[in-house]
Amino acid sequence: MLGMSSRVVACPSCSTKNRVPDVASGRPRCASCKKDLPWIADATDASFPSAVDTSALVLVDLWAPWCGPCRMVAPVLERLAGRYAGRLKVVKVNVDDNPMVARQYDASSIPTLVMLKDGQVVGRVVGAQPEPVLAGQVEPLLPAAP
Repeated sequence: MLGMSSRVVACPSCSTKNRVPDVASGRPRCASCKKDLPWIADATDASFPSAVDTSALVLVDLWAPWCGPCRMVAPVLERLAGRYAGRLKVVKVNVDDNPMVARQYDASSIPTLVMLKDGQVVGRVVGAQPEPVLAGQVEPLLPAAP
């Protein structure tokens, strides 16, 4: 399958290590305690449509490895993915390697964060922002807690 990859994520509740696929249906849950896991995925031009096909709010991080502000916002996005596990999926797209997605969302400056709900753009933030600002943008858009 194109772009089929995964990350190993430690469960915030019980510390069990779980493999979380970039593309999957439903929500990733801990194999041991069944709690929702943070969901951070890497996507390419080819895998992007499958990566964002979820009922969770998707926060697309359009970034590049050489971008200092992009590196500053990365740990903030990891914390948000943990805080809103089961309701938020962070999809990271390296704009240098994936120009089609970058063009699709007009990422003329990075980092560009695009929030998608049911495939539609519902929010956008350009530039590195502090965690409270990003949380304030994300929280009103999240689906109800399960």
